[in-house]
Amino acid sequence: MNQATSAEDPLARIFREEAAGVLSVLIGQVRDFELAEDALQDALAEAVVIWRRDGPPRSGAAWLLTAARRRAIDRLRRATVIRKEASQLELLAQLELGGRETEENQPIPDERLRLIFTCCHPALAQDARVALTLRTLCGLSTGEIGRAFLVSEATMSRRLVRAKNKIRAAAIPYEVPEGSEVTERLASVLDVIYLIFNEGFSATKGASPTRASLCLEAIRLSRVLYQLMPHPEAGGLLAMMLLHDARRDARTDADGAYVPIAEQDRSRWNGELIDQGTKLLLHCLGQHRPGPFQIQAAISALHAEAPSASATDWKQIAALYAALFEITPTAVVTLNRAVAISNVETPAAALALVDTVSDELDGYQPLHAARADLLSRCGRNTDAAAAFRRAISMSGNASERNFLQRKLDQLT
Repeated sequence: MNQATSAEDPLARIFREEAAGVLSVLIGQVRDFELAEDALQDALAEAVVIWRRDGPPRSGAAWLLTAARRRAIDRLRRATVIRKEASQLELLAQLELGGRETEENQPIPDERLRLIFTCCHPALAQDARVALTLRTLCGLSTGEIGRAFLVSEATMSRRLVRAKNKIRAAAIPYEVPEGSEVTERLASVLDVIYLIFNEGFSATKGASPTRASLCLEAIRLSRVLYQLMPHPEAGGLLAMMLLHDARRDARTDADGAYVPIAEQDRSRWNGELIDQGTKLLLHCLGQHRPGPFQIQAAISALHAEAPSASATDWKQIAALYAALFEITPTAVVTLNRAVAISNVETPAAALALVDTVSDELDGYQPLHAARADLLSRCGRNTDAAAAFRRAISMSGNASERNFLQRKLDQLT
């Protein structure tokens, strides 16, 4: 969705910050994902020409929404000439009546939470709910979403198309549900926000290991959700993200190189965020309704409260991962538990646990990075080098690749 090429370009910044919000409003107005995305792309292309010539407007979001609505009207007019469907004629009339706002002063409502719940409708498959929200709310590419789900870009593209068609065919309402429906969809919504944050905290591609804008967006959405629905798991997710985000600046050194948590300068951790996350976690745990995000937040809190890497309570972290596995018995949880066990027992014991999920996670880059480290600590340097090379070949993030290459060079 980003039409600008320079990271420093003010147009790129406006597109990045405003496009998702504009798209969420536009989807609500035109009730069609494809039409809204196509119209916004038209508006972005128009903005590149006009804004470079005349300068950006005071409200980039209002300008984009007005332009995109006009483009949607143009597309609907062409479609009605061909098909003359009554529903399209009615929608066209509504858009034309509602399109008299001024470009500079039109306030843009925050419709993103409404869009998340629409994308997380039970009529959609779970992976489609998360993928569609990542695409529309955050503007992640199909390839980036595919890596998050450990599938190819082509496979993810087909899922997204099917999800959009399902929403259209089932006439899924664009609204935040009420009553029991909210609870039913909460797990999917939390997964969506978590994956948004995870892509920001551990970027799948680019020069930097983090994408701060995505971290902040996920935290913002999580705060809105928790205000709307103060469920302990919603609070647990927010607490976990705050505790993680407190370490974000320390994950790179002065040269932008990746720094693992064991080597981070803990004086650079954000104490205010740690305090907020810890207090929120304690409040949620006090409701005695534990869930996976509260457990993960507790793990993050143990890292945050340790004055040094050597003082980390790995035994308690390993126990929490075991508890997490009881709730969500996934291969990724097993991998994370193995890393904790390597610091409680022996690297060999951890490696044996990792090998139980190696086939299932063969396409998951962190598996090979973890195996490489464990093999190295077991003195199996030849096998470790092979694992490092595999991890490097699978990494799309330059900072991460450079870190792994340094580890490989030290080994060989």
